[in-house]
Amino acid sequence: MTPSQTVGPFFSHALPYAKDWEMAPEGHPGAVTVTGRVLDGVGEPVPDAVLELWLGESGSRGAFDRRGPGASGFGRCATAPDGSFLFRTARPAGPYIAVQVFARGLLRSVATRIYLEDVPDPLLDSLEPARRATLVARRGEDGYLFDVRLQGEGETVFLEF
Repeated sequence: MTPSQTVGPFFSHALPYAKDWEMAPEGHPGAVTVTGRVLDGVGEPVPDAVLELWLGESGSRGAFDRRGPGASGFGRCATAPDGSFLFRTARPAGPYIAVQVFARGLLRSVATRIYLEDVPDPLLDSLEPARRATLVARRGEDGYLFDVRLQGEGETVFLEF
């Protein structure tokens, strides 16, 4: 077995592709935007993280196809220097969007979920209210707001597989 190695500072240079964050085209019925920031343990932005979103289905135009009127089931977005990210996506068929976060300093990527509403769900129901809140996106003027806190106070709930 090969031991894990820390993800280096240049890992995200080859990962982005055109419109990787645009899982649903502008004007797509029911499309929502999810914005937020990736923050470290002291609340500083993580400028070179990569987030991958998965709706749990390939979408009507396939997971990677960014052409046409349908939605894709997979998206990827690198964070900006202020740690921010943006996705435009279709609403998930289920209660949440699956998220994978890659960032330097992590030995392995971490997985979490974005719930667009606080709905009954076995995972949400098992969490204390403060921990539960780290998985529920806040409704903003232009869409949903969801921050990923990698560690420390307010750390996002991460899942183990």
